[in-house]
Amino acid sequence: MTRIGPDAQEMLDAGVLILFAEPVPPALADVSVVHSPDGAPQREIRVGDVFEVAGRDYPVDEVGEKATENLDELGHVVLYVNSVDQNLLPGAVHVRGEAVPPGVGDRIVLRSA
Repeated sequence: MTRIGPDAQEMLDAGVLILFAEPVPPALADVSVVHSPDGAPQREIRVGDVFEVAGRDYPVDEVGEKATENLDELGHVVLYVNSVDQNLLPGAVHVRGEAVPPGVGDRIVLRSA
């Protein structure tokens, strides 16, 4: 991760982790965790895959229909952490795990199931 918006922790406390690659739209900069992708996803994000953020695993329970496309084109995806009651938006993914704040320099990895 290259930087963390000043309000990203507040979003994580509410169960939302917003990932974005540069350039981040100004409206989302304060709430986003900004990262530098090594490349596009090799395939669609699937239920059972795992997002590893700062060494913590977040298994994928549900995937919005635009999540992979947004991640590929914008480096953007919204992770709803332990928020099963949250309506899934097209560019979002439901995951579960301990909502721990990431830090600058931490890695984000998407692993296959």
